[in-house]
Amino acid sequence: MARRKTITREHILNATHEVVATEGFSGFTARNIASKMKSSTQPIYLEFKNMEELREAFFEEVEDYLRNEVFNKEVSGDPIIDLTLNYVEFARKEKMLFRALFVEDHAGGQLLNEFGLKMFIEKAKDSELYQGVSDEELNTAFLGNWITATGLASLATSERIHPTTEEMVSILNIVNKSIKRNPTFTITM
Repeated sequence: MARRKTITREHILNATHEVVATEGFSGFTARNIASKMKSSTQPIYLEFKNMEELREAFFEEVEDYLRNEVFNKEVSGDPIIDLTLNYVEFARKEKMLFRALFVEDHAGGQLLNEFGLKMFIEKAKDSELYQGVSDEELNTAFLGNWITATGLASLATSERIHPTTEEMVSILNIVNKSIKRNPTFTITM
């Protein structure tokens, strides 16, 4: 009689999430993930052909989590401002995971850049401020918002600043109006 599979893809992805959320990507090894599951590395390699495939599956899970549980909360009523406020709140609540995903240099960095841009464009379509602007202007607006959001998130997670929601909304309104008035600056990702 064949042995029943006890460690599933979901178990492996949950363990991966726990490892990255506590150790960052420096802990992203088969041995660390297996240790979190109290198993050998064999179940990982039975489910995924290599660690790169596991990393890709992990990023798919992260994107779903961010899209459905983090970035969809309505806070201020402005979808662009809400996206930033939710990003900062995520950074405050899950400091190590935030750093691992958005600060550390890792193979998924470009994927998260693209994901962030896609989320911003989706939200911009629902924002009065960005109605009728070109794709180039949207890219510029994304970069300005992302730089501001990452600065706020990084400073808040390191507890160097303690902005209220109202203070962040005020900052973001100033940034967005400034970008809208001068949409020609460019920064490459």
